[in-house]
Amino acid sequence: MIKISDHVSQIINRSPFLTEALAEGLVNVSSLARKIHPEVEQAVGKKINNSAIVMAINRLPVGELLLLDKNLRQFFRKMTDISVRSGLLDYTFLNSETLLTRQVELLKAISEETKVFYSFSQGVSETTILISDNMGKKLEEIFRTEKMLVKEKDLCSISLMLPEGNQFIYGVYYYILKELALNGINLVEMISTSNEYTIVVGNKDLDKAFSLLMGLRHR
Repeated sequence: MIKISDHVSQIINRSPFLTEALAEGLVNVSSLARKIHPEVEQAVGKKINNSAIVMAINRLPVGELLLLDKNLRQFFRKMTDISVRSGLLDYTFLNSETLLTRQVELLKAISEETKVFYSFSQGVSETTILISDNMGKKLEEIFRTEKMLVKEKDLCSISLMLPEGNQFIYGVYYYILKELALNGINLVEMISTSNEYTIVVGNKDLDKAFSLLMGLRHR
């Protein structure tokens, strides 16, 4: 039989935002208990009092999340640099037998230019290319026989140079994405390497996103 505490924990852990709000004392526990009451009753298979759910919520180990938050704050204070690029285009093409050949042609064209930003990500059925807008016409000429699925313009990127060892610290990307989501900033793309994390946003969101990410270094 599923314990009340086990199922309450499962429900709360579905939402990192909710868990964090509980840890910071921002949630009315009684109201939350009433909201999840029907689901908990269904899971345990019997009628239960709301007070039992309140007790289970209050016993959750939210202190672990507070410790994680403290560790992440210390981590982001070590972030060395943040850079911005503007004037970007984002293309998505359907994968094909000739798509890689087109990319080789594009790379050759890029090598003849200076200060061109280029990134690509190949999925199972689609490939996305992020590139400086001054190369847009050249790209479309080279890829004219490929099936374009999406084209987005008026984009910019913000790149964070993360401290070494970030891949061994859980919650790093969540900490970044949480700030953006809570402030209504839509992400067009995300790009990562071992020590660099780049987000792509619309021009209208650049100032707000940059300010939020800079703020991570000063908490």
